[in-house]
Amino acid sequence: MIQLGFVSAILPDLDLKQVLEFAGESGFDCVEVMCWPVGKAERRYAGVTHIDVTNFRKSDAEKVKELCEETGVSISGLGYYPNPLAPDPAEARVYVDHIRKVIRAAELLGVGVVNTFIGRDQTKTVDENWPQFLKTWKPLVKFAEDHGVKIAIENCPMSFTRDEWPGGKNLATSPAIWRRMFNDIPSANFGLNFDPSHFVWQGMDYVRVLREFKDKLFHFHAKDARVDRDRLNEVGLLAYPLDYHTPKLPGLGDVDWGRLCSVLVEVYDGPVCIEVEDRAYEGSLEMRQAALLQAGGYLAQFLP
Repeated sequence: MIQLGFVSAILPDLDLKQVLEFAGESGFDCVEVMCWPVGKAERRYAGVTHIDVTNFRKSDAEKVKELCEETGVSISGLGYYPNPLAPDPAEARVYVDHIRKVIRAAELLGVGVVNTFIGRDQTKTVDENWPQFLKTWKPLVKFAEDHGVKIAIENCPMSFTRDEWPGGKNLATSPAIWRRMFNDIPSANFGLNFDPSHFVWQGMDYVRVLREFKDKLFHFHAKDARVDRDRLNEVGLLAYPLDYHTPKLPGLGDVDWGRLCSVLVEVYDGPVCIEVEDRAYEGSLEMRQAALLQAGGYLAQFLP
């Protein structure tokens, strides 16, 4: 049975207890909990810390488990989305070290999934990034295996702004690259956190891949995207992607959720977590909570 939830990044004003209480009262099954290091956010929707994994102990895990039991809401995965392949080795090391802490926390919590990015040096090609990908991720995946945790890589290209241009800061953007990733690191603990909205603005079929990669679907982000065709005709595909597309709530963009879910429910049994990045709903905490309720109500008609 698919579990409907949301990504906690959109509720930075609330602590974990309040997030889980809102989820339970609103009829959600689960929450993907953000685990960024405590401190200033690096970008929008980053830097949110609902579980601080820095010195996370068994006693901390027990408190979180109690909150989940009290609210009737499970944790679908722990989320942390940095750039582990950053060209500065010292910067990359910080990110990799924190991913390991998130994995350890997931083990203590009994949460089976950690969601993150592969990362990328945006100034280099995929082939040029590959040796560092293998050097970084072979030991990380082995570490996750040893701790009984799955790594789910989101397919966001992270190429929206000038500092991410031209290659973006995440390698795992397409089926061709996924096949290469999973061939070179053939682990049952290495898979995907799939977000169909990124396929929309890249012009790819977000349904066809569900069957091919069904065994690698560990987590699912429910987000939509609206492509402005008039603007695209003006700036072209080589412009910054945010020049011609807008992240939207499910049902307000170009994803055909009926077509997607008709296949998803056949091949996937896991969490579907709403990710709110729709600026039209970000004016207040109340509006962001309303966005989650609206999106949840919309998706519920397609899910068992």
